[in-house]
Amino acid sequence: MAVKSIAPLKASGEDGFPAIVYQKYWLITGEKVTKYCLDVLHGRRNMEEINKTCIILIPKVNSPKAMSQFRPISLCKVIYKIISKVLINRFRRVLSCCIEDNQRAFIAGRQITDNIFVAYEILHSFKKRRGSSKKGFALKIDMSKAYDRIELGFLENMMRRLGFCEDWILLVMRCITSVAYSVVLNGRIGEEFCPQRGLRQGDPLSPYLFLICVKGFSRIIALAKREGRLFRTKIGMGNVSVSHLFFADDSILFGDNPIEGASNIKNVVNKYEKVSGQLVNFDKSLIYFNNNVDPETRIHVGGILGVRISNNLKKYLGLPTMVGRRKKHAFVHTKERFIKVLNNWSL
Repeated sequence: MAVKSIAPLKASGEDGFPAIVYQKYWLITGEKVTKYCLDVLHGRRNMEEINKTCIILIPKVNSPKAMSQFRPISLCKVIYKIISKVLINRFRRVLSCCIEDNQRAFIAGRQITDNIFVAYEILHSFKKRRGSSKKGFALKIDMSKAYDRIELGFLENMMRRLGFCEDWILLVMRCITSVAYSVVLNGRIGEEFCPQRGLRQGDPLSPYLFLICVKGFSRIIALAKREGRLFRTKIGMGNVSVSHLFFADDSILFGDNPIEGASNIKNVVNKYEKVSGQLVNFDKSLIYFNNNVDPETRIHVGGILGVRISNNLKKYLGLPTMVGRRKKHAFVHTKERFIKVLNNWSL
């Protein structure tokens, strides 16, 4: 199952063998590969020999001029990916019990559209609150290099806090601490170096481990709510309370008391940054207020948080957050992207 779940023609690691080699010739390679993987999983073999990873720099823009305009992608060996997939199959069975409902990424039975609908309803209620005195805000937080900054000690402590056994924690930590990187530049593989922090973009296990780290952020927010330092936004006839929505590293926080809430949110974010190694990208983060918040308060709150003030969040998870009478115009970019993807398909 683990071997079949790997994309057959994805870029291979340092050994040069894509997954299709193992899938097509499993009758020949299967026995030895299975024995090797079991030896690694049971600690009879070191992880280092299969954890040498090549880094490819993928440009984010057409003409990149700075390193920040490249996205580093890790090319892991297929043997390591098989082991990683085995761990993922175990992880999936328990993640829904460990991770709250407001996190919708990579968990069976949860969909990205759930967060989109909830966010849309909250922002729509902001627009319609003219007859109310409640002052609401939505803070969209962008984490800078989210995977690359994770403190491995924080991840280890989070797994321990969530009740994972020591053998499992040791196995996962072996996967992420035995990594050796080599940057591929102009077709040449550079010298090896060992990272001190961060999760690999390209390791199938990384998204699930990142969810555990973000769980720490959710815990800090929950503690602040219990202590009365954060106030949740209430929507609908039943006054359903929502304080935050997560989709992997995409975070949006809601509140009903802008001035007091801004200071408390800043303390919560600073605490999470300190323990996890994460860093907020203030250039890409922004805050949106409902119609009851006056301009002076908006400027004051924006200054406290150090983020841009927006009159419209425009998009959340790729879809428009505000849809007025011009519905066709609101979804024109979504339609264009959809058509572009379809045109790339081949029959």
